[in-house]
Amino acid sequence: MPLKPQYETMHDWEFYASNLATEYAQSTEEGLKLSAYKDLFAAVSRLPKGEEKKAFGDLLFRAVQNASVRADYPYNEPSDLPAIQALRRPHTYAKKAGAPLADRVHGAWLGRVCGCMLGKTVEGIRTNELIPFLKDTGNFPLHRYILRSDVTEATLQKYSFPFKWQCYVDDGDGAPADDDTNYTVMYQQMVQRYGRDFTPLDVSRTWLWYQPKDAYCTAERVAYRNFVNGYVPPTSAIHQNPYREWIGAQIRGDYFGYINPGNPALAAEMAWRDASVSHVKNGIYGEMFVGAMLAVAAETNDIEDIVCGGMAEIPHTSRLYEALNSVLIDWQNRVTQEDCFARIHAKWDEYTDHGWCHTIPNAMIVAAALLYGEGDFERSVCMAVETGFDTDCNGATVGSVLGMAHGSNSIPAAWSEPLHDTLYTEIFGVQKVKISECATLTLKHITT
Repeated sequence: MPLKPQYETMHDWEFYASNLATEYAQSTEEGLKLSAYKDLFAAVSRLPKGEEKKAFGDLLFRAVQNASVRADYPYNEPSDLPAIQALRRPHTYAKKAGAPLADRVHGAWLGRVCGCMLGKTVEGIRTNELIPFLKDTGNFPLHRYILRSDVTEATLQKYSFPFKWQCYVDDGDGAPADDDTNYTVMYQQMVQRYGRDFTPLDVSRTWLWYQPKDAYCTAERVAYRNFVNGYVPPTSAIHQNPYREWIGAQIRGDYFGYINPGNPALAAEMAWRDASVSHVKNGIYGEMFVGAMLAVAAETNDIEDIVCGGMAEIPHTSRLYEALNSVLIDWQNRVTQEDCFARIHAKWDEYTDHGWCHTIPNAMIVAAALLYGEGDFERSVCMAVETGFDTDCNGATVGSVLGMAHGSNSIPAAWSEPLHDTLYTEIFGVQKVKISECATLTLKHITT
């Protein structure tokens, strides 16, 4: 009898055929002609895990790989760097004097950890429970950390969200480990090891060396599995990866902005080297957008310039550019904050995994929170988290950008002091770090 895996023990992220609904939605958004297979995608999705489901999943993946793009598809979305760069629309900005670079870099690290901590407590919640909970605890509009002491027995009975098992800032002596901050620390280790000329292959090796499999989620888990099975970048991003445009890469781009102040093109190029190991198209552009924004924020605190500077490094022919531009136009036309965020919710469904975790709606939330927050740290990170979707990711990115734009002294003590300058990680050999020491090492990577 041939040996077979016990499919029921495999996590859905590692079993392609468990994710065919996501694959069909993703492929349709990419303009692939797969409508003839729609019912088959749905039927196979309903099968129990096993050899039959795997076999059908493999056949459907082959159909995805062989599908052509609709003739009327309006977007041009390459994944290779030269083609991406050929579709940029440059943006120039005026440098503005502000906090010293060392303080900006410290602010970026600190802001990222604070924003992540705020959103981590409610990661995975949907707004139908988030908003009532905030109102119940006197924290609406959101204006402070959510505390363990906010959660009562009545709360646990009222809401389905597992508040009891979440991380809270008043639980310990620092920020708990999270993928949004693990990557920032890990890429500091990677640059320390490989230098600024690291390659996508170096990224894949770093992933295997520095973190266990369970530290990776969705597209990253698929890529990790692909590395182990011999798929190297960029194939590692493509093979049976239905999450290829999800937010995972967008949360990984900060360090490349930190070490390239005033050079958004190079920050975006480094971000591409990283993103291309696990993502394609808009999944890649999200990381390039964030890396470029941070590089611009090192030289100006003008939020419009920062957002436009990030957009300038991605294809203007992409869905992400179009979506970000719609947010920018809403803000310029004085559409209210409430209406702008309502439009994001109308376009993307937070109650599906694909809608909740896709790069585009979360990047829109980041841009909107920055623009409507008008440079105010507390207002902006709270706006990003209160809106729902991927709360820790968006809070972290907004906090990072504003910390870089204004420096560490712009972050109120109520946000920074509870962290005790301490960040825990899941990185092998790096149990915890001092946030200030990470900032100091970052400065060395800017010039070496």
